[in-house]
Amino acid sequence: MSTASSSNSSGEERNKKSGSNEESSHLLESAENGAKYGSRQPVKIVKGSDNERTSSIPHDQENLLGNMVHTSTSNNSQKWPQYVAALAAAGGAFAAGTVLGWTSPAETELVDRGEGYDFSVDKDQFSWVGSAMTLGAACVCIPIGFLINMIGRKWTMLFLVLPFIVGWAMLIWATNLGMLYASRFILGIAGGAFCVTAPMYTGEIAQKEIRGTLGSYFQLMITIGILFVYAVGAGVRIFWLSIICGILPLVFGAIFFFMPESPTYLVSKDRSENAIKSIQWLRGKEYDYEPELAELREIDRETKTNKVNVWAALNRPVTRKALAISMGLMFFQQVCGINAVIFYASRIFVEANTGIEAEWASILIGIMQVVATFVSTLVVDKLGRRILLLASGISMAVSTTAIGVYFYLQKQDKSQVANLGWLPVASLCLFIIMFSIGYGPVPWLMMGELFATDIKGFAGSLAGTSNWLLAFVVTKTFVNLNDGLGIGGTFWLFAGLTVLGVIFVFLAVPETKGKSLNEIQQELAGSRSTPEAIPAEK
Repeated sequence: MSTASSSNSSGEERNKKSGSNEESSHLLESAENGAKYGSRQPVKIVKGSDNERTSSIPHDQENLLGNMVHTSTSNNSQKWPQYVAALAAAGGAFAAGTVLGWTSPAETELVDRGEGYDFSVDKDQFSWVGSAMTLGAACVCIPIGFLINMIGRKWTMLFLVLPFIVGWAMLIWATNLGMLYASRFILGIAGGAFCVTAPMYTGEIAQKEIRGTLGSYFQLMITIGILFVYAVGAGVRIFWLSIICGILPLVFGAIFFFMPESPTYLVSKDRSENAIKSIQWLRGKEYDYEPELAELREIDRETKTNKVNVWAALNRPVTRKALAISMGLMFFQQVCGINAVIFYASRIFVEANTGIEAEWASILIGIMQVVATFVSTLVVDKLGRRILLLASGISMAVSTTAIGVYFYLQKQDKSQVANLGWLPVASLCLFIIMFSIGYGPVPWLMMGELFATDIKGFAGSLAGTSNWLLAFVVTKTFVNLNDGLGIGGTFWLFAGLTVLGVIFVFLAVPETKGKSLNEIQQELAGSRSTPEAIPAEK
């Protein structure tokens, strides 16, 4: 239910009286609320023979009122507290990024040099050390969806500090290979849970005008976490690197403790006073919270009135469509070749005779990821989600095709690529930049936008689980693909799958830029918020 239609009981009472002043006042109030939240069209009370009913305002009247509101009113909303809360939540993503990036400097020390622990780790064993994290993340995504709804978004993220600490402690003082596997699995649980909880929290605290920007902070902080590990790992031993990474979740917990809970969750638990405090914290004390609170209450009322079990909710057409879109984006994010490109990045820099050593090549890649993801946060609410995904997919397909050509020619005759060292380097840089602008952050952002409140936790968890399972499969089968298809053929396979992803985005993915969560649900259901004609008044 929209703000305009759910927060105007006083307007309806005024309409019972005659006179154009009261009706104009009601229309203005409706227009104000619709302009603030954009969830539905403003409504007007129409007199019937027995009952009053609502209908949409015509275009000309709506536009007139919209201009009046634009020039004469303001909702006095402050946006900087929302940036603060989103960045604080993304601190958990930073911690998750360190878990992802740890394997790069660790492989050099543990496998190549045979140092770091009192036991040895060979290349095959280390592949399980790396992939154990993805298995842990896949296992936690569904359970965390229930925990989110039980104790809230904020306390779920604070609770995740515990597995972070346990995981890093086990990794730092591991005495055997099994302990190393277990530590990475536990760290995967913490990191994977954040990938579900943080986007949901950010999507619920942000106003629609900046929801895309704030949602992109999640992927941005992951890339910063990866870069942090690359940079620190180039200068310290793996023991001290692990200790530093283990301290970061504590820093996150200390900061995020002071952030507000999601107003959506608080309303769902009938904690209206706390919801008001949360909204005022996020929007400012001068903000008129009543229309937003009324909308949240109405949505919650409708959800509880039509409450169904998880399987029935998943069987709703709108949920099936949202789940198909979200899981499709997660699928194409993983099979576009990002892991393969990162895996061969150092080799590409070395073989191209760039003079850049492997460790510094990793740092350079990390910098490109951070810069490109930051650019994405600036443009995602201006250009939209679809255009970023389409541009990203097309560019990545071209890049992986070019890298495949280079390795294919190299296998045939190395002299053919003697003067083509620039080709894989340029393609690699283009791929990293465009992935970080589109396919990196946008699928996680949209996961927090596409689902209805009553199924968001579980459905988002399913999408997250599919992402991590695909990451595990792609990581573990990459060597087998190389053996069967060759390096060139493997990159061409990724290019073909990315082209399919572009087609999928073009045909199936809706644009969610500038739309409220309510409007997105209406669009997925196939309805449009277009004004209808007003029945003749009697």
